[in-house]
Amino acid sequence: MIYGQSPLETQQQTNDRIRSLSAATTTPVRDYVIGRGDLVSLEVFDVPELSRDLRVGQTGTIGIPLVPVRLYVAGLNEMQLQQKVTEVLEANGLVSHPQVMVSVKEKRSKPITIVGAVAHPMVYQADRAVSLIQVLAEAGGISADAADTVIITRGGGPEEAHSNEPPEIGPEDNVSATNPAAPDLAPAAVATSDAAAIAKSSSANTQPATPVPENAASQTAAQNTGSVAVPPPLGNNDATPMANIITVNLAELLERGNTQNNIQLQAGDVVTVPRGGIVYALGAVQRPGGFVSSNDRAQLSTLKVLALAGGMTRIAKRDHAVIIRKDSTGKQISIPVELGKIVQQKSEDIRMMPSDILYIPDSVTKAALIRAGEISLGIGTSLVVYRLGTGH
Repeated sequence: MIYGQSPLETQQQTNDRIRSLSAATTTPVRDYVIGRGDLVSLEVFDVPELSRDLRVGQTGTIGIPLVPVRLYVAGLNEMQLQQKVTEVLEANGLVSHPQVMVSVKEKRSKPITIVGAVAHPMVYQADRAVSLIQVLAEAGGISADAADTVIITRGGGPEEAHSNEPPEIGPEDNVSATNPAAPDLAPAAVATSDAAAIAKSSSANTQPATPVPENAASQTAAQNTGSVAVPPPLGNNDATPMANIITVNLAELLERGNTQNNIQLQAGDVVTVPRGGIVYALGAVQRPGGFVSSNDRAQLSTLKVLALAGGMTRIAKRDHAVIIRKDSTGKQISIPVELGKIVQQKSEDIRMMPSDILYIPDSVTKAALIRAGEISLGIGTSLVVYRLGTGH
């Protein structure tokens, strides 16, 4: 346990710590990388016919009027896309010395979903590098019954694992002019003729023909014509990638401030904060309230709950305590607990279940076994819920 820090803290204190760590977290500032679903605003100076908003399709491409091919733009930033559009318009003879302005109007390609025991479950559109703490702060912090772990589900495919750093445009991305004399000759037709010529030449040779890989013809056509390469179509062999599960100990992250646990999130991540059970101690105890039982759920007992509540008061009737519990049908039942015998090790300690209420009456209470409904009325929104520290 950190010196001077109580092993118990309230939900408000925990969320204040999350906001404080989020404000202190610095992430590198990079240009936004365009992706699928984004809305791109294209403006060509003095050419209103080409100026419009374009939605990036699921193939990562956009279509510009009068341009014979769709441009693959996923993975580029605004300056790189602006350069590519300028080259396309000039190469196809549409605009002489075009002046192009590109901006991302809507950013929808990098969703991070936050669900579970948070104040505001949401889908956060990450327009920059973002960490786990920052996303939890955006969701308003964790709720009172949040467990001490966070589960991050991440896709294992290359699309989900791409970097936030846009790639450099190489010579292969330069766009040359298409043949205006053969407008009906599509790249696919060129690819077909090239592939047929290769097959015919190979059949005349005595050596075994080298098989042409799938999509090789289209790649050859793209290289020969200099047109913008379009991603290959998905085949039957493209299997759905397995998801990666990352578990982060939230209690250690908040107490130690260890940045190694504050991992950087990626587009498509699903952040789940599981709910942990809460047990309550009411009546003649020093610190009445609720206690999140996720740290020690399997072994949380009446003595441990009593210790978390600071022990009993002097006027407590320890042998008349009860546990209020809901059965399988949802009906509340009262379980007598002889705390005096349990403390003296003359009786076995009773395991507490999530949502259990340990009620200890005092000597001035008229009835020792108060009805479960009356005790449940004492649990309201004003009841303090304490979170357990890691104890180091």
